[in-house]
Amino acid sequence: MSIQPENLDRVFPPDVQKTYATAFLKRGGMTRRRSEYFVRLWGYLQWKHQVETHGPTTLVAIEELSPLPEFISCSHREAAILFYPDGEKGSERAAGMMMDKLVALGLLDKQFDGQTQCWKIREQPEFITSETAPPEILIDDFDPGRDAVQTAKLLTRSFSELVRDEAMTAHKITKCLRQWSKVYPGCIRVFRRQDTQNPVGVIILYPTAESSDRLFFDTPSKGLYLTNTRTIDPFEMALPGDPSCTCVLVRAWFIEPSYLNAQIMASLISTTQSMTIAMQQDYPALCDMFSLVIHPSYEQLRNLMGFETTAQDRQRHYKWIYLAIERYLAIDAVATIAALSAGLPSTQPQ
Repeated sequence: MSIQPENLDRVFPPDVQKTYATAFLKRGGMTRRRSEYFVRLWGYLQWKHQVETHGPTTLVAIEELSPLPEFISCSHREAAILFYPDGEKGSERAAGMMMDKLVALGLLDKQFDGQTQCWKIREQPEFITSETAPPEILIDDFDPGRDAVQTAKLLTRSFSELVRDEAMTAHKITKCLRQWSKVYPGCIRVFRRQDTQNPVGVIILYPTAESSDRLFFDTPSKGLYLTNTRTIDPFEMALPGDPSCTCVLVRAWFIEPSYLNAQIMASLISTTQSMTIAMQQDYPALCDMFSLVIHPSYEQLRNLMGFETTAQDRQRHYKWIYLAIERYLAIDAVATIAALSAGLPSTQPQ
């Protein structure tokens, strides 16, 4: 039997697919359709990897999804057949957008060499049986010497929906992190594994100079910088003590999906609160918090915290969201995550 997406159900039983798709609904940001598409894509990539590794004569039905050690090719045409069988309406472009959405949700890694689209399933810890205790996560100051490169790689992956050149983007972010921390060290905090000391999450609060504040009311795409080829940052950082600084830009608020849980999510909120309180000592007029949304991660959580959309691109889903700092500081982190858990099948918003 040839490896064709229309043959997947003959290798990967639909009842097994359904079990996995239901499990993935426990992740925030995962609708039933996204879960079903992701499971079918995983099964298809696993099938291709199995045949490429062992040959077609050793084909065994897929009863269990397993981690894939390498990138596997899958075109948008193949994905369209996987996602939209039985004559459903769905174009290659729609399939590509869906795959980018799955990348943004932290489920896939994407690689493109100019000719072939390749994909790798990210580690899904809830489906890996292990007796090893999960690593302890510490919240720590950012060290520009030891943390900049790894944090830049982390952010490059989190911005993968926008990144065209990973090497250029990682280098650019590394330089920015070191420059920002030099001007105002309190603007960056990292979540790091205690065992390896590697960053697995980061918060960047960027106090903006008054001359940059108008961007918060303009087309959101004009605020992009880290992921494009611009050489000049559209936002200027306010120097500590600047009495005209009223706005803080949340430039990063990200945890690797494999480390997300209710406790970590509550820590994201409370750590941002403590950083903001400390920042108010250096910027006494600080009162407004803005963030640029480029993908749906944490959408339910943002709504629960009270952020409101202030501007949105017409042709893209980018948008500016806003919350008064006074309201942000009043948020009960634990209660907010409990409310999120009550409204979702899981406490792991993506």
